[in-house]
Amino acid sequence: MKQYRKFQSSGLYWLPYLFPALLIYVVFMAYPLLDSIRLSFYSGNPSGSRTFVGFDNFIELFTDPEKSKRYWGAFGHTCIFFCIHMLVQNVLGILFAVILTNRTMQGTKFYSTIIFIPATLAVLITGYLWKLILNPVWAGPFLEKIGLNFLVKPWLGNEKTALVCVALVSCWQWVGIPTMMFTAAFNNIPRELIEAGRIEGANGWGIFKNIKLPMIMPVVGMIAILTFVNNFNAFDVVFAMENVNGAPGYSTDIMGTLFYRIGIAGQHPVGIPDTGLGATIATITFIVLCIGVIPTLKKTQTREE
Repeated sequence: MKQYRKFQSSGLYWLPYLFPALLIYVVFMAYPLLDSIRLSFYSGNPSGSRTFVGFDNFIELFTDPEKSKRYWGAFGHTCIFFCIHMLVQNVLGILFAVILTNRTMQGTKFYSTIIFIPATLAVLITGYLWKLILNPVWAGPFLEKIGLNFLVKPWLGNEKTALVCVALVSCWQWVGIPTMMFTAAFNNIPRELIEAGRIEGANGWGIFKNIKLPMIMPVVGMIAILTFVNNFNAFDVVFAMENVNGAPGYSTDIMGTLFYRIGIAGQHPVGIPDTGLGATIATITFIVLCIGVIPTLKKTQTREE
């Protein structure tokens, strides 16, 4: 009992409450991550024996012509996927948040609900619905009747437009999340600062640029990090609208589909998963995420004294 009181008086009374969450994190996050890194140094598949091969999987991934081509193609597509989300989803999120936090805006709750509703829907459902909408056979007659003939195109069947279409659908579905985060950030800005800016003669753009945007930079950085991580782990939207091969012609192949195809499902036509090579792709993705996340986190979350 004395030890317990001593423990409480030391200010560490909160420590035991962390154990359940810490246990869940270690079992379901930390251990799979470390085991995935370990598997990247082995060859073989789940049904057979594994052999330690060192860095051979990494060398094979970057030197084998076919595998290297698929990897760099998926990496480039993922970067494009991320850039579209940053330029469309997050910019629209800021724009919607500015409108929703305007004091003269009416019906903000209604519009907030409308913007956020797509994020509550299953990705497979929205992906399939948009696949039908973008299908010229299914939607073509309706578009022709209303005079939008120029939209009757095989958007998902064209290698030049497929990835952009998939990314825009993903932006449409998830724009509600950054909108709500930016809205909360704008609402937390002290009104005194905004009123002081108006007294100094700043217009709406000046207040946004010099007061609001600097004040929400930690939120901007956090949303950028979440977008970066989610896009490099994206899989379901491509799976729903195209397939795991990134059709057409691997033009929508991203890191998530590449990992699934190699490490879980197995490459066509063999169909035998290579867990070692799949773990290698996952490990490299983790390193890329660290390289992108850590500097951004330090840059945006560190406050100058």
